[in-house]
Amino acid sequence: MIESNATSALFRNRHDAGRKLAARLGAYANRPDLIVLALPRGGVPVAFEVAWELDAPLDLFLVRKLGVPGHEELAMGAIATGGVRVLNEEVVEAWGIPDTVIEAVAATEECELARRERLYRGARPGPNVLGQTVILVDDGLATGSTMRAAAEAIRLAGPARIVAAVPVAAAVICAAFGADVDETVCAETPEPFYAVGLWYEDFAPTSDEEVRELLRRAEERTPGVQAAVGQRGEPGTGATALTETLPRLTVPRAGDAVDGNCPLDLIAARMPDQLDAMPHLAETHALEPLERTSGWAPGKTGETYPGAE
Repeated sequence: MIESNATSALFRNRHDAGRKLAARLGAYANRPDLIVLALPRGGVPVAFEVAWELDAPLDLFLVRKLGVPGHEELAMGAIATGGVRVLNEEVVEAWGIPDTVIEAVAATEECELARRERLYRGARPGPNVLGQTVILVDDGLATGSTMRAAAEAIRLAGPARIVAAVPVAAAVICAAFGADVDETVCAETPEPFYAVGLWYEDFAPTSDEEVRELLRRAEERTPGVQAAVGQRGEPGTGATALTETLPRLTVPRAGDAVDGNCPLDLIAARMPDQLDAMPHLAETHALEPLERTSGWAPGKTGETYPGAE
């Protein structure tokens, strides 16, 4: 059994984790029907290394975690491009979270998802996955809500195969993914698990600038492949780009955002009185072990908890 502490990190950083994950995916190397999709932001450095080793094109699929208000490190669900929403019913029920709170959090995350869509992709079409083998990559699985939302959304676009791949995961979550994807590859499944970030020496948040730089480097390395991915989505080819297959999420209407920026008080402005009635973490049991660090405050040390991004 691997002890979960600072001295037992399995990876130096996300790039190191990506190279180790790629070694478990060697059977997919050099396949013409392969595309690697990263879940931003933390999944991008991992996916960059996977795509590099497998000689595959790299693109993004945007998903946003729905964090429990006041304890955002705990996922109650996730949303993905195309209006797909996945809820962790166990968390929702255990915390007594009303629908109005879920809607308020989802509205804010839709705003941020739309912002990142514009920032990372601009006018570039989304990836075409029709008939393709898709490897979905993140930096780890704790509750699995984010990866599950991505898999459900991508399934609607008709891929031949979906592979969920992560460097580290809770064993029970990794095993449970069989119903959502065609294959699950978890390079490491330490027990007790606690949280994704505990297994990295460096788990600093991935910046928007790093995401864009890694996408640029990946496209420069395989310009012909990347161009072909975009061309397959052109009208009349019999294939449709993912962003055309699925409806685009939009920024919330007037008063919610200005120039595409998501205001920090959007949740508070919409949050009903029921939020005060939600039980505190100390009054419930978490669905997975969560240890507070000294000086911990909600939302302040997300890198030590699952799904920080």
